[in-house]
Amino acid sequence: MAGNGDGEADRLDRALSQLEVRLGELGLLRGDGTTIYGLPALRRVDLGHEPQALMDADAVQRQLVACAHAVPAASDGLCASWVELVWSYLGYGLVAGDATDIYRDCCHYADTADLLVGMVVAAAAEPYGMAGRAHGHVGLYAGDRRVMDSAGGRVRTVPLELWLSTYGIMCEPRWGWLAGIALDQL
Repeated sequence: MAGNGDGEADRLDRALSQLEVRLGELGLLRGDGTTIYGLPALRRVDLGHEPQALMDADAVQRQLVACAHAVPAASDGLCASWVELVWSYLGYGLVAGDATDIYRDCCHYADTADLLVGMVVAAAAEPYGMAGRAHGHVGLYAGDRRVMDSAGGRVRTVPLELWLSTYGIMCEPRWGWLAGIALDQL
């Protein structure tokens, strides 16, 4: 992982290995490294496709990340509400919808080279419960290969590759600007 220490890369490798074991235990893996839904089980950022670093973000993008750290977690199963509340704290109004709506309406990119600080990162469905199957999961890209989300009643900061691998089981994770407002263009 470019820009990260060896210890961090080792922790990510261990976490991805643990995820792979757990997915196998849940019967979600095929023997060829794909999920039973035909998608890659583990997702890595390819060389030359690195997402934007936090230090390369502009002031508005960094302000969104600061808001994400300040907004308390939403109740379990309300990840989109947390994302929408963070966005409203930035002063751009409240956008309503679940993670599937955000995925469909706002997330049009799948190449990590296009992933910019402040973009929403979403999966339209995930296999970890009925709410996830119906409503998906969404978070915010915080730069430096990190996604922030609200899950299990707490705000988390998760390595990008782990987030994409965890939630990209049933559908291809995608990203884009909430409500089409490109923070890097303001």
